[in-house]
Amino acid sequence: MAEVPDERTRWRNWAGNQRADVPVARPGSVDEVAALLAGAAAAGRRVRPIGSGHSFSGIGRPEDVQLVCDRLAGIRSVTDDGLVTVGAGTTLHRLNLELQRRGWSLTNLGDIDRQTVAGALATGTHGTGAAFGGLATQVRALQLVLPSGEVLDCDASRNAEVFTAARVGLGALGVVTAVTLQAEPAFALRAVEGPGTLTAALEGFDELMTSTDHVEFYWFPHTDATLLKCNTRVPLAEGLAPLPRWRAVWDDELLANAAFAGVVAAGRRMPALVPPLARVSARALGARTWTDHAHRVLVSRRRVRFLEMEYAVPRAEAPAVLAELRRVHEAADWRSAFPVEVRLAAADDIPLSTASGRETAYIAAHVPAGTDPGCWFGALEQIAGAVGGRPHWGKLHGLDADALAQRYPRFEEFTGLRRRLDPTGVLTNDHLDRVLGPVGRS
Repeated sequence: MAEVPDERTRWRNWAGNQRADVPVARPGSVDEVAALLAGAAAAGRRVRPIGSGHSFSGIGRPEDVQLVCDRLAGIRSVTDDGLVTVGAGTTLHRLNLELQRRGWSLTNLGDIDRQTVAGALATGTHGTGAAFGGLATQVRALQLVLPSGEVLDCDASRNAEVFTAARVGLGALGVVTAVTLQAEPAFALRAVEGPGTLTAALEGFDELMTSTDHVEFYWFPHTDATLLKCNTRVPLAEGLAPLPRWRAVWDDELLANAAFAGVVAAGRRMPALVPPLARVSARALGARTWTDHAHRVLVSRRRVRFLEMEYAVPRAEAPAVLAELRRVHEAADWRSAFPVEVRLAAADDIPLSTASGRETAYIAAHVPAGTDPGCWFGALEQIAGAVGGRPHWGKLHGLDADALAQRYPRFEEFTGLRRRLDPTGVLTNDHLDRVLGPVGRS
């Protein structure tokens, strides 16, 4: 058995709200992962796998030992029909570039690509598009190392029960060491962005959100203004028309990041400035149209650090949830510099996917990193909860296992499998014990 490391390393997540000072293991092979887990089990220690630390919740926070899979990275194979097998520690950013070189694209992506593949899957990362599921729906196989040290190869026919659940596994069933995703021939997106209003979005929500392949919008609290993004899939053969370099730098670096950082900083110093600054932010980004490789359109750079809460609600309930969120915000004396993001996803069949069994709308609220979300996040949680909303596993929320069991019809299916695969709680932490219930030691 491999020895559990003793040298401690300070760790913090991207937002800085989760921190730890624990030993860190960086196994370079599946056998090393298996030996580490078996050694930890024998020593009665807990191990938490971590990716790039982009989760806001405590899902990846280690308490005894942290397992980093950055040495298990890179594309291992790509078949003629687009099955791409990658190491679990491969970042989505690197994967997108490698797939582009080979003439392939992932079907859908979230708006951040710095996560590892395993980390993004574990937390249920999704993008937007009424006809498209989250990243986990593109998984065709995975390799999972159990806390006992046993290695399982999982797909629809081999260890199918484990495969079904482990596509969104919260790092609670085993350590994912490799993933096979179904890619598709590379395609481009024609992006059309411009201003809108929340009033119009709510009045014609379904028509708006299905008007093109990938639609999302950002509502700026203190205003009725939205920024609307409509992306249409087009063949690469039709040609690309990317943003000029100056426009990309101006919009995405200076306005969306540098200038917005100034808005956030000013609002923290003088909260009374937030409403007028929100109106300025809403008008800052003008209309634009361009066509580029899909991942270049779907992904945005996020240099201003924040905390986030995101709730998945039944698609049909989204307009009422947003209307109530606006009403409550207008009635309160809150200062919200960050916009609220709204996206869609198709239903899927994954037990702990936030879109499991239902067409879904995602509503996300943000506050600057290092600040107290307070009543703003509480309002979103209460309003979304009234319609059975499910919190994103990697983002902040206040629910526990009893509440979540009421939101997920297949919750016990997952937790029963967890008890079978990790009976002594090698892979748990306090956060998982809260959201899934204790296993092994409490």
